[in-house]
Order: sequence, then structure tokens, then C-alpha cells
Amino acid sequence: MWMLLLFAAATAGNPPAPDCSAVPGFSQKGPLRSFNVETLYEYMNGNSEGYFAYGFRRMRGVTCTDGKLDLVFDISEMETPELAWGMFTANRDPKLPLAKFATASQVTPRRGTFAKGNAYLEVAANPTAAPELIERFLAHWEKQMPGDSKPPALLSAFPTAGLDTESLRMVPESVLGFRMLRRGFLAQYQQGKAFLIPESSPESAAKVFAQFKQRMNATGSANLGDESFQIKDKYLGRMCVFRKGNILAGATHFPDSADPLSLAQQIATNLSR
Repeated sequence: MWMLLLFAAATAGNPPAPDCSAVPGFSQKGPLRSFNVETLYEYMNGNSEGYFAYGFRRMRGVTCTDGKLDLVFDISEMETPELAWGMFTANRDPKLPLAKFATASQVTPRRGTFAKGNAYLEVAANPTAAPELIERFLAHWEKQMPGDSKPPALLSAFPTAGLDTESLRMVPESVLGFRMLRRGFLAQYQQGKAFLIPESSPESAAKVFAQFKQRMNATGSANLGDESFQIKDKYLGRMCVFRKGNILAGATHFPDSADPLSLAQQIATNLSR
């Protein structure tokens, strides 16, 4: 079930072209912008790599102005809704609260962003604007975008007890600092962290699990999922890692006084539902 949810085609139509109709009194300033994988660096320069890490396909944008304030508005299309959501988590300000629309959104006096479907939208104000204006702009576009506003399905496998919900994010490469753990989700708990890494098949997941187990010099089993291990690491603390089907998961960074097995068991139970 999880494989189907994560790897099925995930778009419901293409995002519409950006325009300045969201708020009265604003009109287009200059031509529409359009960039793809080969040309994004012309617009983003060094920042383009951050977009590529989350499956960037293309961007379309427009600058809107009322003569005093410019709103630089861009719509980026990613390969999947999971990657669009991941792009949002990578760029949000963790010190500020989230907004209440789309899959994930945030509004500040200088910038607003949200993810919906396979699109990541952002608007930057120059100079600073009232947050209400930026939120009105994005709320308008949230209604125009195809796709649904549900977070990635796999996030529901993270137990809610002790979870810092605003810590949820996607790591686009080298989860836990290991290149073999290519892409996955992370969550912060009161006494440690949890991770979920979807692979394309159980066979692929088993191969990665074996590589990671060998890298950690782990022996034995924690009797969890299809295969598992539990160790104490110098950098990752007490940890319990398991594979269930095409998913690698586990609990890490636990102190000596706490056992990661309970959290790992809850994740495994949620993956079975």
C-alpha cells in the first residue's frame, strides 16, 4: 500500500500560468518568466541546486506591482507532491509558525510560500509588505492550483505522542548523514528522532538495509519488521533500525537513559495499517 501511495503518479493537471489578479490594484511588471532545469541558474544562480535536490522540473513567474510595492511571484513544478512538500520544509523559517492553508504554508512580511499538489509557490515582497496582503495573494492561488492539500501519506506512520509536528521534513539526500540513505522523512521527538525512507521495492530496501547494517557494524536483530538491528552509536546515540517491505525506518539519537525500541515498534505498527 505504501509503495503505491508514494510512487504513483501524483499530479491532477498542470499549474496555471501566474498572473497578478490575486489582489486589486496590482498589474504585471515586465514579461512573464519561464525556466527549466537547464536555465534555472540564470535566475537563481547558486540557489538553483536547492531546487534540483527536490525534483525541480520547471518554473514560471511574474512580478506584480502597484507602483510602490513589487510582489515577485514564482510557481515551481516538482516531480511529485512529496518533493514539493519537501521543498517547502527546506525553505520555511522554523522559528515562525505555519499558516493554515494548502498542504503546508507560511507567511511573513517579506515572503510567503506554500506547497500543493506537485507545485511549490513563493512570493517575495519588495519592500516589506503587510503579511495580510501576502496571505491574501497566496490564498487566492491556493484555490487555483490543481491537486489536493494532503501532506505526504507516509507521514502518518510517525506516532503523534511526543512528536514535534513542525519538525517534520524531507531530507533529499544522505539521510542521517549516510549517502546510501538517499531520500526520506525525519521527525523530532522529545527524546530522539525518527526516520522513514521509501525505496522503490522491497528488494531495493533490503539491499540498502544490508549496506547500512554493515556500515554500522551491527549484529543481531531487534525482532522488528522483516529485518532489524539495535545498537548504540557514537554520533547517532541509541538507535533501532528496521525494514518493512520497501520502507526503511527507525528511531535514533536516543540518550543512554531511553530505549528507541518502543518508538520503532509504534512506527512498524503504523506501517502495517
